[in-house]
Amino acid sequence: EDNEEWRPKPKVSGKNARNAATGGLKAAVKRNAKTKEAKGSKQPKTPKLLKEPKPRIPRKPAAKQKTQAGNVLKSSNCPEGERDDQSGPNIRAKEERVSFIVSEAHWSNVLAGEGSSVPVLTAKKEEVKEDDFTFDEPCQKKQKTSGVCLGQPTALPSSGAQALMNELNMNWDLIKLLSTLTCVEHWVCMNIIVMVQEENTVPFMVRYRKEKINYMDADAVRDVLLVYGELCFLAKKTQSVIQTLKKDGILTTELEQNLRSCQSADELDHVYSPYKKDSKLTKARRAKALGLESAAAVLMDTPHKLDLRAWIKSGTEGLSSVEEVAKGVEHILADVIAKDPETLTYVKKSCENSMVTIQSSVSKSALKEKEPEKSIQGNKKTGAQQNKNKDINKFHLYFDFTCNIKCIQPHQTLAINRGESLKILTVKVNIPDRVKSDFSRWCINKRWRPKTFAREELHVIIRNAVEDSYKRLILPFLTRSYRTKLTSVAEKESIAMFVRNLRQRLLVCPVRGCVIMGVDPGYKHGCKLAILSPTSQILHTDILYLHYRGQQQEAEKLRFLMNRYSCTRVVIGNGTACRETESFFSDLISKDYFHPLDVSYCITNEAGASIYSVSPEAVKEMPDMDPNLRSAVSIGRRVQDPLAELVKIDPKHIGIGTYQHDVSPKGLKAALDGVVQECVSFVGVDINLCSEALMRHVAGLNMGRAKNIAEWRERNGPFINREQLKLVKGMGPKTYQQCAGFIRINPQTSAKSSPHSILAEKPEAKKGKGKTCVNIPTSFNPLDQTCIHPESYHVAQRFLSIVGGTARQIGTADLQQYVESKVRSSSVEELARTVDTTPETLKLIIDGLTQPPGFDIRQNFGRADFKQGVMRMSDLRVGAVLTGRVDNTTLFGAFVDIGVGCSGLIHKSNITLDKLPVSQRRRSLALGPGERVEVRVLNVDLVRGRIGLDLIRVLQ
Repeated sequence: EDNEEWRPKPKVSGKNARNAATGGLKAAVKRNAKTKEAKGSKQPKTPKLLKEPKPRIPRKPAAKQKTQAGNVLKSSNCPEGERDDQSGPNIRAKEERVSFIVSEAHWSNVLAGEGSSVPVLTAKKEEVKEDDFTFDEPCQKKQKTSGVCLGQPTALPSSGAQALMNELNMNWDLIKLLSTLTCVEHWVCMNIIVMVQEENTVPFMVRYRKEKINYMDADAVRDVLLVYGELCFLAKKTQSVIQTLKKDGILTTELEQNLRSCQSADELDHVYSPYKKDSKLTKARRAKALGLESAAAVLMDTPHKLDLRAWIKSGTEGLSSVEEVAKGVEHILADVIAKDPETLTYVKKSCENSMVTIQSSVSKSALKEKEPEKSIQGNKKTGAQQNKNKDINKFHLYFDFTCNIKCIQPHQTLAINRGESLKILTVKVNIPDRVKSDFSRWCINKRWRPKTFAREELHVIIRNAVEDSYKRLILPFLTRSYRTKLTSVAEKESIAMFVRNLRQRLLVCPVRGCVIMGVDPGYKHGCKLAILSPTSQILHTDILYLHYRGQQQEAEKLRFLMNRYSCTRVVIGNGTACRETESFFSDLISKDYFHPLDVSYCITNEAGASIYSVSPEAVKEMPDMDPNLRSAVSIGRRVQDPLAELVKIDPKHIGIGTYQHDVSPKGLKAALDGVVQECVSFVGVDINLCSEALMRHVAGLNMGRAKNIAEWRERNGPFINREQLKLVKGMGPKTYQQCAGFIRINPQTSAKSSPHSILAEKPEAKKGKGKTCVNIPTSFNPLDQTCIHPESYHVAQRFLSIVGGTARQIGTADLQQYVESKVRSSSVEELARTVDTTPETLKLIIDGLTQPPGFDIRQNFGRADFKQGVMRMSDLRVGAVLTGRVDNTTLFGAFVDIGVGCSGLIHKSNITLDKLPVSQRRRSLALGPGERVEVRVLNVDLVRGRIGLDLIRVLQ
């Protein structure tokens, strides 16, 4: 009962209720593992939870419990000063940095189906009618957070903490460790885990549960979830190791406790390594097979009793002489030393206090391949030889490269790894000789010193064993450990860069209200054209051969098309023949060839357009069109609405970031998918216009639910209000809660529908879906076109009555004036208390009521730059000041398109704090795709096609 009363959201399905009461970690760690019986046994309880949410209304009994948020705020042991210290910079420092690497096997188990309501909706049809679409009480009743500026802690009941520990079966406190690793407050970590187990999505938490997550942004929340996933995977791996050791009969109580106390994969490997079964017959195992293990034990315990001659067995290999017996004992001791935890800890600390470096050099095989190049200078090389030599030359910076492992940059690590995988580079980790001498002295004089007097020849055996252990076993172990850590850090940085680049690429401001011509340039097969209406409808497609004889005839045809459809914007893909096509259009524009139209053009990134043109999504959308023409359509739509078009393409094909083939594919995909969901949800979608591909990325929806919505829309016509979403198959209370706030119902697109048609279809639809108890209004609700969540509609209505406005005035200047006047006379906090909500919820309501119809958050972001003239790389001069737009960001700098056909590089050393706006100084590299910058040309290399730039300032 304590758990049920404490839970932040008691209205969940049977499975989720069970998870919340017990910590829910088994379902998160192993969602698919034999849950049928559990579901069957708990199924009868589901209607109870959904039918009887009323006990939460009386608050007096709850107020007596220490687990309630209200009393916790008053009796919390955490001083206010400490709270403020904890909730400030350590959260904001994470705004632009996210670690996305999670164990591949676990990521899909922990976070797959985020926001899914499958446990409720896949029940039998007769149970679906029990769906309760009411929402939880406002956040203030669950957790009063208006007392401080950054939320207020919620204490974790001891029973809840113990349940979480029991589920993971580890010796550490999950919430405490998670808080330490992520630098996030204890109560925030607890709330995030609980909400995720209740199948809340990240966008929903960030927008509508701000108080519970201390106003963290989506990146910071995902950071917590990924570390949480790593800890869950660590617990799972620990259990597997314990079962293996138990099966081998070598598990002791002390060893099991040591394993369960590990707080990272490195610690687990450190404890487990002495007990791993060797994959092959090592020298130590061969010596043990000869029975020399007892001799090694005698050497360390009572060396004065050891007589090596007594172990000689003539005719037995390995025991035929004193030298062979001594060598066998050395091998056993070397193996024991290398797997001793105390010894490994000492040598690691010694390395931390020394300068360990990583060194790369050109491999012998690469040198051999370069030698023929010199011997056949007069002969013409084949294409394969040229490509191979070109690949080798790409790594010339690393042919003689040495760097301290504490200073090496992530992009350098990934470049070295790629060169090594291509057999172009050889890599080694250099550990100073001082580490070896300190290690040998410590082992001989302290850790592995015999307990009694030993003869000199026995001391020689120990010294040889220590040296052999370090050289043959410990040194390779340290090298592998360093390489693994460097690669892991580099992958995390690379994925974080991908995430930030993708977000800024998706949030580029759309170009609306004009007819656009998309051009996929080409030589032999011509330039593919697609003319698109302001609503992205295809008006005309064609192919023009602009780079062969008869250009004048093609130009006249082009002018005819431009005038016929009043097209004033041309979007050219940046692929083959891009610059020639740009020059062609620029010449025509300079001659005022399209008069009276004022035509301009822009260059856009066409990465992924050819892949999309042959995808099932494109075939379904444009079934009777040539794939080459589909590419032109995609190029044009990327400028009209970048978000709606780019979500159709796999993010890794959009051409962002670097080294995407050198990082974990599953980790990269999970991170990028999360960003796509975040961008689509925060921008919002018009449910009556958006494509199925865009809809499936809304928080709470997936491919199946998006298809069901599209089919319902096709069958019944446009949605009139958000409530009608409840009639869609698969749309249960949880799914509706997660997606409703991000779905818009605009009056222009819903006006085509008649209420009578919906009423006629409604009984049949409800009968098939078992939702006869759902009462759906058939009138348009003005609040449905805003970002206000349906759970806050009653608050919005109360606020409107206070300010003297109506829902019909949403977005008008009159209502905006009423709201501003009321906020000036009374503070937001006071108004929030009046309408019984939190200040943050009220701020969101105010935004939704005052934003003009059709408001788009992307209007504050940069848009495509259209121009009428062309500039060439040969025109550049050192010192020239230009403006451009960031095209891509890497770990070593930012590439800027300055309109000459080749992007220039601003090295990260030239991106300094004094050149950046204050809001961007916390970010790892501070620049991202789409940002306009003013740059100075530092150098121009026409032969290699490289331009060096210096950042002057970021243009706002």
